[in-house]
Amino acid sequence: MAVIGCNSEGSMDVTKFSRPMPWIGIYIAAASLACLIAITADLIHGIRRRKFWFPCKYFCLNATTLALIAVAVKLSVDLNTPMPHRHDQLAKLSNSAMICTIMANSMPSLGGTDNKETMMNIVAVGILVITMIVNICIQFGTGVIYEFWEEHAVIMFLMLVILMTMTSSGLCVTKMKHFLELKYKINETALRECWNEIDEDHEAKRVINKLRDELMKFWMMAHTSSPQFVLGRSVLCTASGGFCLLSTLTLAEAVFRSYLMPWSFKFCTGESDYKWSTILILIVQLVAVAVGTIAPAFRWFVAINYRCPSIRSKSCKRWLQVESYWTDRLVLIKERPLGVRIQNRQCRKLAHDVKLLLLCFCIRLQIGIVIMCKATQFVSISIMSVVLACCGYCKNLRSKFRCSVSSICSGTESSRPGPKMDLRCFVLHLEGEEELVGVMLKNNRDATNHWVQQGEKKEPKLVIELLKKCTLLQGFKGVGTFDSDQVPSLQGVEAPYSWSLPLVTLASIVVALPNIDRGSVRKLISTLNQGLPYVKFIEDNIDKEGKLSKLRTAAEIVWLGVDLYDKWLDVDLCKLSIQDQSPKETLERLVEAAKTRCEKFKAKYHHICMKLSPSQWPIKLLASNSMYRISKTTLLNHKIIEDSNSERLFEELTVMISDILGACLCNLPHVISTKCLNSAIEEREDSVRYAVYILGKTKKIIEMLEKRAFPNVDFCRGTYIEDWRLMHKQCSFLPFDPSSMEESDCFTQKAPHKSNDLCLNID
Repeated sequence: MAVIGCNSEGSMDVTKFSRPMPWIGIYIAAASLACLIAITADLIHGIRRRKFWFPCKYFCLNATTLALIAVAVKLSVDLNTPMPHRHDQLAKLSNSAMICTIMANSMPSLGGTDNKETMMNIVAVGILVITMIVNICIQFGTGVIYEFWEEHAVIMFLMLVILMTMTSSGLCVTKMKHFLELKYKINETALRECWNEIDEDHEAKRVINKLRDELMKFWMMAHTSSPQFVLGRSVLCTASGGFCLLSTLTLAEAVFRSYLMPWSFKFCTGESDYKWSTILILIVQLVAVAVGTIAPAFRWFVAINYRCPSIRSKSCKRWLQVESYWTDRLVLIKERPLGVRIQNRQCRKLAHDVKLLLLCFCIRLQIGIVIMCKATQFVSISIMSVVLACCGYCKNLRSKFRCSVSSICSGTESSRPGPKMDLRCFVLHLEGEEELVGVMLKNNRDATNHWVQQGEKKEPKLVIELLKKCTLLQGFKGVGTFDSDQVPSLQGVEAPYSWSLPLVTLASIVVALPNIDRGSVRKLISTLNQGLPYVKFIEDNIDKEGKLSKLRTAAEIVWLGVDLYDKWLDVDLCKLSIQDQSPKETLERLVEAAKTRCEKFKAKYHHICMKLSPSQWPIKLLASNSMYRISKTTLLNHKIIEDSNSERLFEELTVMISDILGACLCNLPHVISTKCLNSAIEEREDSVRYAVYILGKTKKIIEMLEKRAFPNVDFCRGTYIEDWRLMHKQCSFLPFDPSSMEESDCFTQKAPHKSNDLCLNID
């Protein structure tokens, strides 16, 4: 019997080892394709948002992408597989060029991670690059790579240069973040004071206008201090784009020369173990290198275009000056003592001297890398400035000619646009970037208006229609009437509410009502599907400590069942609406179902519930308690129930839902403003952009609430639903009159507010 792995003669069957190689080739091509898709996604994302420095959103340096990269460049580290044909040798070269493209593309992503993760990713890339270079040199000696020696040498040199620029960027990114974070906090404090100023003439801007102006300032600060943008516009990152372009041109030269000048090559005969899969690898990686070069090349060209005007005002010596933040971290490490304590004084002194020599070398190397990149940029700008100057001169002549023709034809002077807000002081920049302030200001001034307009296109029309029914002039009375103090507590203590839980509970009751047009019910469900994301947005930002997190989770679980299956927990609401003849019977069934579940959970979790605050009860107990109290409160409203009129009850519950939703949405100005604050520097740009987008979507809602608001509504503070219920209880003995200042003040009293959050007071 033959042993597995041996032939009939008993010798090792080496032919079996090469059989899976085409499948390994497909695996390499698939990994390269995954990298291509991620790089393309980043390219499309940058073009759509007009970010021509191309931030890394999908292709960032992390454990996943590093694993993909290691698979994609396997051909370069394969030492002993014969690669005889033209496409085999080109595939080896494309593997080397691809790592250059990957490093140049992913360099801005170093700003989006913390210091430890950044250095770990750089070390991982460095190990991979050094391994590739060593293995390629071995393949030169063994003859696996026997063509394109010059191209390999050029690409390996560029590979090392890009790795050094990546390492240098990683060393200084922490200092850059710290400096820009400090400037952001200073400007943020100034904005806080500005927002809290009281207008003596009582002619303050409307909420929308004030929010738009301040969000424009926050956007300018957040965008220009974004770590990815800071790295993307830095001299090291833009220079790496030039080096990446050079490696791509080297690969292109090898491809065209091999096909257009075949007589200058002598390829071997035979067959590679990878067989036809090498062609697939070559095609995918050529496309990946071509597409991946676009973003780094654009960063390089954009940097040249931005800095061309400043080349005349700066001398070469001043241009090549190295700013302190490039070496501050290394200098600090040099001056600090060793982290390891050595007992012997002489050994400790020797270790410290070795550290000083090593760090002095690293500092000089860092300075040399920065000067090399600045010199590369300076030479590029010097060459391109002449071309760009000629293009600009021709463009100015053409624009002047058009303006003169249009003025002659119209017979009037062209109208000038109105003055714009001065945002120059909100452009955060590093030392040496002074000439970029005007460019960044020009390119990002209208970004806020753009996102507001994008949000306006997707405004929640159903929510706006529902809010027209709310009793705003009566202080959203539904907030105070959906739960009555006359209903006894089943648990001995009353659990609080979140904004969303009574909304979904009332919607569950509406679905269960008999003799109601199902179209109207589905419309209400669709309306809440539009409105609940804003409620969640408000709750997530107001309840930062997560005290009501279980209440919000209970609301989400209840709403999932109501929206998709017409069920409240395990109660079939649709079936209930068909069985019952009157709304009173339906409410009694819901009360009984909720009471049964409350008692069941009370028996099961009695000891746990006794130790927990009501807001931390089990999720289903919170949902059951809410259904019991709200259904029982509705039953107590005899004027509605006795006439067995489901339509009337449906309208009353709809108005109640509208009141709760409207009172909740009064928090929008506060939440939108605070969304810009207290976020990490890596997340700040996305937070501000989302806040601007939400402002556009809810602009009409805020205007409607502000326009119809009763006197002294405070739009500046985040309030919970329990605050509103308390206000209604305090004012329940007074007949509400919107024109009465004393009575309406009851509805604007807040619990002591110790936060330093921004305020928008509307008089």
